Amino acid sequence: MKQNSILQNQTVQVANTRLRAQRITPGSPSKIDSQKPTLVFLHDAIGSIEQWRGFPEELVRLTDCPALVYDRQGYGHSDALTQKRNSQYLEEEALKILPEVLRVCQIKKTILIGHSDGGSIALIFAGACPNDIHLQGIITEAAHVFVEEITLEGLRKVLHWAEISDFKKKLSKFHGEKTETLFSAWIDTWLAETHRHWNIEKYLSPITCPSLIIQGEEDEYGSPAQVEAILRQVKGEASSLLIPHCAHIPHYQAKKEVLKAMQDFILQKGHSLGPL
Repeated sequence: MKQNSILQNQTVQVANTRLRAQRITPGSPSKIDSQKPTLVFLHDAIGSIEQWRGFPEELVRLTDCPALVYDRQGYGHSDALTQKRNSQYLEEEALKILPEVLRVCQIKKTILIGHSDGGSIALIFAGACPNDIHLQGIITEAAHVFVEEITLEGLRKVLHWAEISDFKKKLSKFHGEKTETLFSAWIDTWLAETHRHWNIEKYLSPITCPSLIIQGEEDEYGSPAQVEAILRQVKGEASSLLIPHCAHIPHYQAKKEVLKAMQDFILQKGHSLGPL
């Protein structure tokens, strides 16, 4: 039986911003292998460490890889947003913030695991990976590379639901007084006319590391066209997992299947690419 993983909270200072992070290590000291990549989890548009619902710890136990999970600025227990968000916010996270997080945390070998916005960040990062980071693979769930009408319609429904329900109250359990600002930044950015032409496909062709692209067949924010675009354009080995009867959160709605797929990918790619 695998032992419980060990959690350690820490603060990461990046670009004059305090980010809350959590390091996860395998429970058995004998299982800690410095040659294994660190799994770095990138949450969704309104996510946080807690909203992964323990999924990172389970994947650590299955793979014996260490992990880093963190709240981006404006989320969870990290510092609040200090300026209005623009259409390039995902690119800024991938090209400026994430590289610094990895350097501050002394992570030189990694597999990125990103959900929704986090998946898009992983793709952008992979397409412009810094020379000092050894990216062994990326796993995305419900990533976007362009804006679809289904995305906009899904956001309009969420906006309506938030107006007639306690959705924001539930969200505030994770984001506290930052909830209203965070929710508005998410909805307003994606529904803005200037965001209609947002597209990150230019980052796909430079991606040479292995990738696993996951999406629910009933994703309310994106169609299989997102997956097809990624698979068609990346240069590295790529595989996809389209999950029936699953919506926008595969690691929760199809947890068993997603855990197995990620475990297989990580153990294969982490081993096959070997040490630096």
